[in-house]
Amino acid sequence: MKYDISEKYNCAVIEVSGNVMGGPHADKFREDLHNLIREGRKNVIVDVGKVKFMNSSGLGILIGGLTTMRNAGGDLRIARADKKVESLLMVTHLTTIFKHFKTVEEAVNSYNK
Repeated sequence: MKYDISEKYNCAVIEVSGNVMGGPHADKFREDLHNLIREGRKNVIVDVGKVKFMNSSGLGILIGGLTTMRNAGGDLRIARADKKVESLLMVTHLTTIFKHFKTVEEAVNSYNK
């Protein structure tokens, strides 16, 4: 799992690529979220458009991130999930937990409503 963090219209956009399967990347991801909170950046969008594979540990990373951001008074939203990732979210009923959007722009705009 690789990711880059950028700023877009008052939101932190985390563009994830590769395989999302937990491991040491989970600790780094959690640490980076806490750094965003310390910087006052609590509106987070995880762009999963370049994710090739995600397992249950990968879902755990997203759930942990969502919990971290909500506990800090923010939120974590998902953008650009392909059919595989969206199917995984549906099977696990996480579509009822995560707000998810077809584009990063839609996710950014959702924070302004």
